Amino acid sequence: MLLTLETEGPDASKISYLLHKHPGKVQSFEMSFGTVHVYYPKYQENRAVACMLLDVDPVGMVRGAYRESDFMLGQYVNDRPFVASSFMSVAIAQVYSSALGGKCKDDPSLAQTPFPWTARIDSLATRGDSQWVEKVFSPLGYQVSTHTALLDPEFPQWGQSPYVQTVLSKTCLLSELLTHLYVLIPAFDNNKHYFVGQEELNKLLEKGEGWLASHPHKEWIARRYLRGRANLVRTALSRLIDEETQSDLEESSQADESTPGQPPTPESLYSEAPLRLHAQRHTSVVDELIACGARSVLDLGCGEGKLVRELLGVSQFQRILGMDVSYKSLDIARKRLRYDTWDEKQKDRVELIHGSLIYKDKRLHGFDAAAVIEVIEHLEPTRLDSLAKVLFMQARPKHVILTTPNKEYNSLWESLLAGQLRHQDHRFEWTRDEFQSWGNRIAALYGYRVQYKGIGQEDPVRGAPTQMGVFHRD
Repeated sequence: MLLTLETEGPDASKISYLLHKHPGKVQSFEMSFGTVHVYYPKYQENRAVACMLLDVDPVGMVRGAYRESDFMLGQYVNDRPFVASSFMSVAIAQVYSSALGGKCKDDPSLAQTPFPWTARIDSLATRGDSQWVEKVFSPLGYQVSTHTALLDPEFPQWGQSPYVQTVLSKTCLLSELLTHLYVLIPAFDNNKHYFVGQEELNKLLEKGEGWLASHPHKEWIARRYLRGRANLVRTALSRLIDEETQSDLEESSQADESTPGQPPTPESLYSEAPLRLHAQRHTSVVDELIACGARSVLDLGCGEGKLVRELLGVSQFQRILGMDVSYKSLDIARKRLRYDTWDEKQKDRVELIHGSLIYKDKRLHGFDAAAVIEVIEHLEPTRLDSLAKVLFMQARPKHVILTTPNKEYNSLWESLLAGQLRHQDHRFEWTRDEFQSWGNRIAALYGYRVQYKGIGQEDPVRGAPTQMGVFHRD
């Protein structure tokens, strides 16, 4: 079981101070499950490579507390000695404890200095679905490379190996990289060599602080890290949602200082139903973008970058451009995406620009698809023709996915007075007939065909809370 950390640059040799391990010798550490060896196969002024090798003792595992298996001989024949698992997380926490905690005794400034890291995990367990590696690591800003092989080349009918060689690249703090590995490696393995209880929940929340709450697949991560223990998973997600809610409310307050202390609306993050609706809305849009085969996507009215973050997790989308009229929202998006820590290759894939949907903009040309999520209702109705002209005639993507609130559903919101709009900045809200009338006219005018779908829990009379129009260019 091998974890390799590599960095390049004028300060590469300082990796030994960060890891607190001497580069001139092999150091070994005894663990309950075996021995951990740390060594440096390369240690030069401008390039350094550090390896952590876990020599798991299978006999010790049988004699110890690890007795969980899926078959009768599982105590003796299993993948624990070579697959990246909770053993590696324990090794990171104990052997690289100072680096994981963001400390460097000899040079404290190094712990707060981003380095260009490449981490290699030789055997990451994906259980046959290697796409999850990119789905999980890409939203955190990593460049991901994976390699899978057949279980046995002589018997191709046996299929692909459930283990993937994974290479992750990112410029970041070493503590950030190790924290992500500490949490995510056992989440992929979906197994642990010790009891999962309240202590594991506390570890997840502690190590996930600042990044897990905003991850598009936090539910998947929490469920697998906690081994599917329903009560722990529910508690974790509740705490993570509270953290994201608080973060969003603080950022919204910073982004709109003219309206501090606004009470929550039905679309507010305090409401459990809109949280589910918000997630369903983004999932539905991403699914439509995947289905239409788009490789380049416009996120028009990208706000604080939540959809951009989800698009990053899908390798199909090779080019993503987010545009918003608010400078402050774009600043928040950059911070949430950790945009300033990205390398040039990542920045070539994603661009965030300031602009308005009602003015012609050459930067919007040449994209396969555009997503316009909960945007049009923020415009004055007199500006909609300008938006349609810019989007459907000038930018003219092959596909447009557009969502807006369904006004008919508003009567089901107990906190809304009759005739009140869902958000103070909405200029209008449409019924399903009004939206389809507008969509049919636009489609006919600019040479598109359109389908209408509902998002969220549907009422038999009032329809779904969000309505979506999917436009395809003829």
